[in-house]
Amino acid sequence: MAQATESTDSLYSLIGRQLKLDTLDQTQPYLDQIAQVPTLREVRFGGNTLGIDACQGIARTLEDKHHLEARAPSLPAPSVADFSDIFTGRLISEIPQSLRSLCTSLLTLPNLTSLDLSDNAFGGRSAEPMLEFIANAPALQVLKLNNNGMGPQGGAMIAGALLDNAKKAEREGRKSALRVLVCGRNRLENGSAPAFAAAFAALTTLEEVRMPQNGIRMEGIEAIVTGLRANEALETLDLQDNTATERGSKAIAESLPSWPKLRHLNLSDCLLRPRGGHAIFTALLSGSSPNLSTLKLQSNELDARAVLQLARALDAHGEHVVELELNGNYGEDGTEEQFERVREALDKWGHGEALDELDELEEPEEEEEEEEEEETEEERAEEEEPKEPATAQDKKDEDELAGLLGKVEIK
Repeated sequence: MAQATESTDSLYSLIGRQLKLDTLDQTQPYLDQIAQVPTLREVRFGGNTLGIDACQGIARTLEDKHHLEARAPSLPAPSVADFSDIFTGRLISEIPQSLRSLCTSLLTLPNLTSLDLSDNAFGGRSAEPMLEFIANAPALQVLKLNNNGMGPQGGAMIAGALLDNAKKAEREGRKSALRVLVCGRNRLENGSAPAFAAAFAALTTLEEVRMPQNGIRMEGIEAIVTGLRANEALETLDLQDNTATERGSKAIAESLPSWPKLRHLNLSDCLLRPRGGHAIFTALLSGSSPNLSTLKLQSNELDARAVLQLARALDAHGEHVVELELNGNYGEDGTEEQFERVREALDKWGHGEALDELDELEEPEEEEEEEEEEETEEERAEEEEPKEPATAQDKKDEDELAGLLGKVEIK
């Protein structure tokens, strides 16, 4: 007998029941319940473990809901589907077939606006079954792929499908519907960054992007935020626990004016360091983000000078800031005074309580300061070092190219 479910006129949920459904017979009682929901809008299966036959049965039932919708518009097919954490304990060989069944059925639901496949250990090999759906879902607004372990290759495949979604929308004379992308804890690294940058630049509709804990380094951060500049409606950006350093931080700073509606910015554990933080806070001081309400900057090795610049920015444009996290940064002599300046700036707007407790401030070590300087010098040398031409012809080609580039006017 099927266990009790959460069900209303528009919602069917088995979320968190820890069911283990292997066969169609085991699943059928729940499928019968789905069929009885009169105006189904949401289906939620998260927190159970579903085998191949169970997924195929669910897929057929959702397709039937669409057929009902075609005959009777008062019986709409689902617009929200939650399949997070549904493969616990399953063999990796099972997952692609199960996932393909679900995604194929979802393509029959033209009004599906939200899909959550988080907390499923796909790995890169299971990205492929999702691609057709992601590329072709016309109404998809929210896509959550958090903690799937896709790696750089799987991430690049997903990004490619997002790009296809944007291109298809353009061919059909409309914009992509996608507004929210959650793709954290996926080991995306730098290898997938160019693909995501291209997708973001083409989509232009994004309002929320969350990509924390992906091992993305400064070059990848630079690519991603550059691509995101095309999304003027961006309100939330979460890059927590990646590595920006000065190069990535400067790219973020240069991108901030492109997002005038930005409200939530999470850069904690991104190794901004003093120069990077100063660059970002200088952009905020210029008025780049007048609607900012949440700013998370924990554990970034920010020094007194950077914190002072943040205080100036908040004093000038901190009207809406109600949450500020600065714990875990440097607490050397002089920084305490700058933190107090931050509090005073927030107090000016009546939000003095917005600053978190500063109970884990770190002392900078001489080695860390030297390492930062060395790394910066190495990056500059790498960028500026001229390449030795292999032949006289190479030298001639270089001179000609330099002459042409000197005539290029960048607007």
